[in-house]
Amino acid sequence: MASAEQRAAGGASATGPAAAATASGAGPGAGPGAGPLLQVEGLTVHFPIRQGIIIERRIGDVRAVDGISFSLARGETLGLVGESGCGKSTTGRAIVRLYEPTAGRVLFDGVDITTLDATGLRRMRRRMQMIFQDPYASLNPRMTAGGIIAEPLEIHRVGTPGERRERVRELLATVGLSPDYASRYPHEFSGGQRQRIGVARALALEPDLVVADEPISALDVSIQAQIINLLERLQGRLGLTYLFIAHDLSVVRHISDRIAVMYLGRIVELASSRDLNRTPLHPYSVALLSAVPIPDPAVEARRRRIILKGDVPSPAAPPPGCRFHTRCWLRERLGNPVECETIDPEFRSLATDHQVACHFAEKVDGSAEQLQAAGRGTGGGAPVVSGGSAAAAGGSAAAAGGAPPGARAVPPPGASRPGE
Repeated sequence: MASAEQRAAGGASATGPAAAATASGAGPGAGPGAGPLLQVEGLTVHFPIRQGIIIERRIGDVRAVDGISFSLARGETLGLVGESGCGKSTTGRAIVRLYEPTAGRVLFDGVDITTLDATGLRRMRRRMQMIFQDPYASLNPRMTAGGIIAEPLEIHRVGTPGERRERVRELLATVGLSPDYASRYPHEFSGGQRQRIGVARALALEPDLVVADEPISALDVSIQAQIINLLERLQGRLGLTYLFIAHDLSVVRHISDRIAVMYLGRIVELASSRDLNRTPLHPYSVALLSAVPIPDPAVEARRRRIILKGDVPSPAAPPPGCRFHTRCWLRERLGNPVECETIDPEFRSLATDHQVACHFAEKVDGSAEQLQAAGRGTGGGAPVVSGGSAAAAGGSAAAAGGAPPGARAVPPPGASRPGE
């Protein structure tokens, strides 16, 4: 199946409302009705830090999500990526109000769901569902697969008992499982089959929006491909809109129309999948892309990678200025400019539909030609900084704590690469 990047390039015909909007010249955000399906404005989620046993007092906050904004068009897939602890899952849960936002607005089809009472929220949740990360922990072990899938129908009083049973059989067949499996319990299924049950449950109420919170991270690689292909087929058939949360950029590149990169509670770059992978403009995005493996031994032997120094700062006490400046390889190459430590960078547009939060994004040159010359060839590779040599490293950006300051050259052949 063609990736989102190939569809954008015209290499394959896309399906669903997003394709119809593109074909009509409406572009992203155009869909039936008016405006985007989902609009997030200044979303903030802080968790209080308390001290004391008898008398508790609040001594601070964990700033899991700290004022992010984005929109999601009907029929579109937006990938949300970043290393562990950056606030991806919290964002997804806050959008469907499994977590209560501290501030900001979440507009779903023009309705601010942060102001809805319990009754209004229940009605709205028929149109937004979630696929959880752990395919076993998210299923009740005391319920059969049929009972798990039918539960949303029972809660919202959809159909008669006979109609619900028929709907369960239909959903099992839709996700590639035998309808006869409805009587089995979760422990009788493999990991991939359990995740398919989670997908079927999310589709039971025919939602418009599905928030997929790392739906494949706990699965084997072969099973991951099956689940991704299943999600793409369902999107084309049912016109679904996805917020796809993951830390694996190679997967996100395949399924997403646009990608948002998060770091320490903030979105630092937002662009189409094609633009982000060919021309990343934020040093953090460049580092993440350099850790994506390439299934070509010749290219992999020539490529260079970025290793980030130090550890991710605590979200309870984020650094001033740019939150990435404590680990930024570009800042060190530019002589540690004071703006990075003192001024919070504006989230600005540098190209059409390409936004970035970096004072010196223009200094990052990630053009396809230079990346290819640096050994990228078929995707992945190292960044090229204007006026400097290609940065190099070994290892995953998401697990690169303790590395020497800056980006340094490391012989790639034989170097170990932790998984993302």
